[in-house]
Amino acid sequence: MGHGDEIVFADAHFPAESLDPRCIRADGLKISALLEAILPLFALDDFVTSPATMMATVEGDDTNHNIENEYSKIIQKHHTKELKIGKLERFSFYERSRSAFVIIASGDTEKYANLILKKGVTPCSAQN
Repeated sequence: MGHGDEIVFADAHFPAESLDPRCIRADGLKISALLEAILPLFALDDFVTSPATMMATVEGDDTNHNIENEYSKIIQKHHTKELKIGKLERFSFYERSRSAFVIIASGDTEKYANLILKKGVTPCSAQN
């Protein structure tokens, strides 16, 4: 992945493989566990308003609002700048996912647990 590429973490309800054949299956894993594993190695894009975007809840449907809080805590643990997770309407989220670098299809059964991360520039290590 390069700077500006996006990765989608999809819940078990998401039509991952029909949106993008570059789908990686992570059945049995929750998105929060995937974030904990990936974010130490994944720089978020500092040049956009929100490098993290979740699918917005469809009006009249219910969702677990603790998911966004959990993602925020994980992201802030690994990202130095203050970050507010953006929201994107369901069908706009699907459309944006079509152009993602990859979709990770998780086994997460929480509704609206989907998350897009935009990759930033990988920091250089200090040279002696």
